Amino acid sequence: MAFNGQQLDDGIVDEEDETPSKLPRCNKEMPGDFGSDHQNEAAAAAGRAASERRTSNSSARHRKDSVKKTRPPFPWFGMDIGGTLVKLVYFEPKDITAEEEQEEVENLKSIRRYLTSNTAYGTTGIRDVHLELQDLTLCGRTGNLHFIRFPTHDLPAFLQMGRDKHFSSLHTALCATGGGAYKFESDFLTMADLELHKLDELDCLVRGVLYIDSVMSSGPLECYYFENPTDPDHCAQKPYPLENPYPLLLVNIGSGVSILAVYSENNYKRVTGTSLGGGTFLGLCCLLTGCSTFEEALEMASQGESTRVDKLVRDIYGGDYERFGLPGWAVASSFGNMMSKEKRESVSKEDLARATLVTITNNIGSITRMCALNENIERVVFVGNFLRVNTLSMKLLAYAMDYWSKGQLKALFLRHEASSTYRHGALGGSYATTL
Repeated sequence: MAFNGQQLDDGIVDEEDETPSKLPRCNKEMPGDFGSDHQNEAAAAAGRAASERRTSNSSARHRKDSVKKTRPPFPWFGMDIGGTLVKLVYFEPKDITAEEEQEEVENLKSIRRYLTSNTAYGTTGIRDVHLELQDLTLCGRTGNLHFIRFPTHDLPAFLQMGRDKHFSSLHTALCATGGGAYKFESDFLTMADLELHKLDELDCLVRGVLYIDSVMSSGPLECYYFENPTDPDHCAQKPYPLENPYPLLLVNIGSGVSILAVYSENNYKRVTGTSLGGGTFLGLCCLLTGCSTFEEALEMASQGESTRVDKLVRDIYGGDYERFGLPGWAVASSFGNMMSKEKRESVSKEDLARATLVTITNNIGSITRMCALNENIERVVFVGNFLRVNTLSMKLLAYAMDYWSKGQLKALFLRHEASSTYRHGALGGSYATTL
């Protein structure tokens, strides 16, 4: 386990007394005979049990002490520095003893108060309160996980805040994953006096997805799918148990897209990817509509109609292309209608945003389906920042996967992903080797 640049043993501390409630029975029980031999054997058994009990208790104490010695001091952070967003996971301990509180330095208290008492930081930093995971036990400590995000271009302001709050007096290293952990490594060192303990982002992604599912033991299941995705009137979320998940195809949609075939926690490969991802959607929407944020682009897309922008099969054939089973409403050419000046003048910014969203999701769905067929995998999980507050795209992906696979493939999503899909890299970065 890694916390803030320190590697931890991932052994589990069991603080319960492992002493058997009853003494072992003698192997030579003779009905009606309770002679001295059996008493001696019973006494010997009792002695062995007592010795085992002492050894067991000593072992448990040793393991507990070992974890305490290797456990780093607070605060505990994990960061995923992506091309568009920085994602921060912060563990807030809730079991601080009176002695610990007295020993805490003011810098640590200040950081904890600042992060947990605010839901916004500056103009762009946001703590997603609805995603908070409460009463988790990590490294023998109980607390809450907080999820914070801000645009990558505001990283200098974050580093300045860390410098102002003297974060480097508490830690000299910080766990980080994502491309930005390499790109901005020197900035962390020169601006905040912090070294980065870099972790592979795909390792963190796989471990983080498995971790988030494992800790959601109460309430609704973390994983779900859309039932009847091709029928808008009857489309509904349904829970999906992610037990024995392997093999699975993990589709990470961030600025770009990576598709992983996962055979076990430690056995996976990157099958392929595409440069047409969430960054493409936002970039094109900014160019075509003048919007400036992801949320604004999604709002526009939700109000638009893509069929005014795209050329459909029926626009070419006058109806269905029956020989190959292509329905008339299928997209034959994304943005194909924009070749016509008359149609360009009739579309709205909302139509353009919707067509951009449909183009991106159709492309991802098509590539994913081919990968699933090639890898002979029937379980597909979509994650990534692109799906944050983006139910529209999830339904489009579910629709595409269900239709083109003739109901053989389900598009699976995670509840924490539904509102903030980029969390898993930061989670995996924070708890690298135990997830």
